[in-house]
Amino acid sequence: MSEQRIILLVEDDEDQVLLAVRALRTHGIADEVDEVAVARSGQEALDFLFGEGAHANRDTTSATEFVLLDVNLGSMSGLQVLERLREDERTQLLPVILFSSSKEHEDVVAGYKLGANSYVAKPANFERFSEAMRYLGWYWLNFNESP
Repeated sequence: MSEQRIILLVEDDEDQVLLAVRALRTHGIADEVDEVAVARSGQEALDFLFGEGAHANRDTTSATEFVLLDVNLGSMSGLQVLERLREDERTQLLPVILFSSSKEHEDVVAGYKLGANSYVAKPANFERFSEAMRYLGWYWLNFNESP
């Protein structure tokens, strides 16, 4: 495994990106990793994880601790991204947390069927959103045992 530690946030809404990164910094989660990388589309996330495009010379797959993946992305949904991640041997076991404003039962079920490790509905209130980011970060970085 790589010595570097990365959290990948996949989010196309700039306000949500700013809130998430702020929460990760506020709670010290960002201090636990070398980078909080942001992908603003599903394709950008796949390029990042598979070392393509601008990331061709980086081992980002093994360095990524977990992925916070929004379900509602633009041209490629978070569920489609998850499906691609689970199809590839390099990312089959990578922890992926679906983090979405959708609480639709169908989205939750589809996420778990595709291999999500967790599904968390984004709280509308910033304090609750921030706390959710705190708990997710601490759990996946400090308590979860990855393969």
